[in-house]
Amino acid sequence: MKKKVCVIALLVISLAIAAYGTSAYFTHEQTATNVITSGSIQIELQEWTDTGSGLVPFEDVEDVLPGTEVSKIVQVKNIGGQAAWIRVSAEKAIHLAEGVNGDVDLSLISYDLNTEFWTENDGFYYYNTILQPNEVTEPLFTKVIFSATMSNMYQNSKAVIDVTAQATQVANNGTSALDAAGWPEG
Repeated sequence: MKKKVCVIALLVISLAIAAYGTSAYFTHEQTATNVITSGSIQIELQEWTDTGSGLVPFEDVEDVLPGTEVSKIVQVKNIGGQAAWIRVSAEKAIHLAEGVNGDVDLSLISYDLNTEFWTENDGFYYYNTILQPNEVTEPLFTKVIFSATMSNMYQNSKAVIDVTAQATQVANNGTSALDAAGWPEG
């Protein structure tokens, strides 16, 4: 009888161990934490003036006369970690001097657009090539031209060219800046 009890006990213990091992096999759990960091798209709008002895940051210019050209070099630098498509808008405005009334003619102010490296579309100028990290675009323009036909109505007025640059990723995003998606609205 002792042998039977001993055999039955060993059999029960063996079954319990087998069941526990099987249960442990099917309920194994492990956690892994993975961190994925996206690349950054960052740009810097650069505006320069050619002084004849080198480039310096552009500053407001006063006392500009009709028929004058002002050095203003507009470029974009990729300061992020990923390649980017670039587009720029340049909006002209003339604010007449206080007390002066009349219809402003924005065609009296122009700039020498670089159509070799930039393409105009829908109010923006799109850079024709991918801008890699730490690269700078070719200038959008290098000078602002004030027409010689500007009348006295424009004396003491203020001309403004508001330049805005935008960027979007290149990876999996079209074959050119014109095809790219993800541009900021407005």
